[in-house]
Amino acid sequence: MSNYAFIDSQNLNLGIKSQGWKLDWRKFRQYLRNKYNITKAFAFIGYKPGNETLYTNIQKMGFVVILKPTLELPDGTVKGNVDAELVLQTMIEFKNYNKAIIVSGDGDFYCLAEHLSNKGKLLLVLTPNQHYSRLLKPFSNFIVRIDKLRGSLEYQKKLTGIGGRSKP
Repeated sequence: MSNYAFIDSQNLNLGIKSQGWKLDWRKFRQYLRNKYNITKAFAFIGYKPGNETLYTNIQKMGFVVILKPTLELPDGTVKGNVDAELVLQTMIEFKNYNKAIIVSGDGDFYCLAEHLSNKGKLLLVLTPNQHYSRLLKPFSNFIVRIDKLRGSLEYQKKLTGIGGRSKP
């Protein structure tokens, strides 16, 4: 049986961004596959019209994208809390995986981590950086920080080889 990953994309994205770098989703999917035998990786994302290309690209990289409607708040911020969907999908898939990885530093996933741990199904909690919820401290043996993997998971803009001055 294989392992699955359940990714709180907003938590992951903001946590990485706060460190001043951008995650390469293709490298991240390959890392999950190669290092932890993740055969199915669910990316939970708040849906925003106009971002369809992003969602399609993440799917093409091997993620199962689960979109949740968002709300625009009066101050202009967009809220797309995916916690309930992530927990629900983890439980729907429960019999289909051997071990699960939760990708988030959000303390709202304490009960999920506890349940998976008690059932022997928690493989890891991947947190974006060192600023994860204290509620997850009991699972410190399961925690791997993604910021420590920056060297291998950072998005590098590809150079085209065209640029600078050309000789006449």
